[in-house]
Amino acid sequence: MEVIKKALKAREISSILFLIALFLVVGAINPAFLNGSNVSACFNTAVVYTLVAVGMAFTLFIGEIDVSVGSNLGLVATVVGMMLRDGQGVAVAVLVGIAIGALIGFINGWGVAVMKAPSLIFTLGTNGVLRGLMYLIAGGAWVENLPKAFKDFSAVTAVGDLTVYYCGVVLVTIAIHLLLTKTKGGHNFKAVGDNRGGANLVGINSTRTMLLAYVICGVLSAIAGIIFCSRIGFVTSTSGSGYEMKAVAACVLGGISLAGGVGSVIGSAVGAVIMASISYLLVFMGFSSNYDNAITGIILIVIVVVDALIQVRSARKNRHARLAARVGSDDEGLKGGE
Repeated sequence: MEVIKKALKAREISSILFLIALFLVVGAINPAFLNGSNVSACFNTAVVYTLVAVGMAFTLFIGEIDVSVGSNLGLVATVVGMMLRDGQGVAVAVLVGIAIGALIGFINGWGVAVMKAPSLIFTLGTNGVLRGLMYLIAGGAWVENLPKAFKDFSAVTAVGDLTVYYCGVVLVTIAIHLLLTKTKGGHNFKAVGDNRGGANLVGINSTRTMLLAYVICGVLSAIAGIIFCSRIGFVTSTSGSGYEMKAVAACVLGGISLAGGVGSVIGSAVGAVIMASISYLLVFMGFSSNYDNAITGIILIVIVVVDALIQVRSARKNRHARLAARVGSDDEGLKGGE
């Protein structure tokens, strides 16, 4: 019973319940949606979003943000796509892509953690640089004619209609969740986000933790770019654009606080499924998928406002608790003096 109560209090539970309710509502409007292939399609579509959202979660845990994840994804997809198109082996192309993502993450982490630059501004600058590099590397042209085997692998299923890619992402997310919750190093990310000065006082190297958070974010965005390349089959100069907004929305929808120190990667993964499913669900509800960005923006505004209200309420509650404790101790002191 205690385990159930603890589970219900978890912030990510609300996003899971919202996802289930969303599927049921769409199913009630259009019963054709509620079959295995359609529901599985929502999860399979969320592969890239999930990786980007889990990476973004690390930067939010430490109280920062990375708005360059979309251009990171696009640049890696461009480089890997060109390498594969020109006959390079998949293993080499993948390693190069991951190395690029790690380098981008390190540069962002260095700027934020070491140079103390505002994360929004610094990563926004990185975003512009990476977009420019995408255009220069590909010459503004689409990257096409990728190996058929590489593209076909995205359709290979592992469990029912769920693809190998999505099942792999689920396993990676679970592994990351266990590392964050069961290891001392994993707790450091939230400790830094909750109170950076306090974390340093108890022996946590906040600079190194922040650097690691950005490197992990960069690597996961790079892997997302490789999978994007495989699933879509081509790359344009705008590939990955807007993914940063959906990633932030997915994280906050999944219970991660923008103030840092709160949430889980499981929640961000569930939020990613919700954000990735919007355009697909709109079709079953009889609306145009062109409303996707507008709905994403509305959801982001609503959840950010709700998160801010929760933070204000929590701060007020803690302040009242401290005041009550102080008044109580003063009353005891007066009684003792009598």
